[in-house]
Amino acid sequence: MQTNRATARARIALAVTRVVALALVLATVHVVAWSPAAAADAATAKATFAGGCFWCMEPPFDALDGVVSTTSGYTGGKTKRPTYEQVSDGATGHTEAVEIVYDPAKVSYEKLLDVFWRNVDPTTPNRQFCDVGAQYRTAIFYHDDEQKRLAEASRDAVAKRLGKPVVTEIAAASEFWPAEEYHQDYYEKNPIRYKFYRYNCGRDRRLEELWGSDAAPAQPH
Repeated sequence: MQTNRATARARIALAVTRVVALALVLATVHVVAWSPAAAADAATAKATFAGGCFWCMEPPFDALDGVVSTTSGYTGGKTKRPTYEQVSDGATGHTEAVEIVYDPAKVSYEKLLDVFWRNVDPTTPNRQFCDVGAQYRTAIFYHDDEQKRLAEASRDAVAKRLGKPVVTEIAAASEFWPAEEYHQDYYEKNPIRYKFYRYNCGRDRRLEELWGSDAAPAQPH
């Protein structure tokens, strides 16, 4: 009789252990499935644009409702972890660019494209305003087929609008390397230097020549 009782207790203990283990597994799965961070990642998308000096490309996107973040960096080249000095020399193949994380439910990719075009001179190869070199070329780096389709359609519309060939590169997004910290949000960290650079580079004057009343307003706001 005692042996039977011991066996029964052992079986009950084993069953309880299995139930607890299963509950822990289900709880872990539940946490992963409903993680707020995972939900946030699923609700956002990326866009990558090159428009010359990345200092000047962050502000117009930061001003948009639905844009979560903008990051200045380097992409489109062959060197791993390039530095600003290397990219500035023009030997790495990278271009200065901004990577944008946005909420498609609040701002469309078409709107991002519209802001991009109105902040660049898409008719000049390997140059933007006073900055000369392939590292300052304009480009749209698409992250999926739909972005590619929309980018190409917008390029054709811009060429028709301006009545000139558009030389802006449209290519698949490759590895994006964030720039050094002092470049991030430069227009906020160094507003006087930023405005001095932007004015002397002739950016806003050229944008007004190209886009007229549709030109992007001088940044930051």
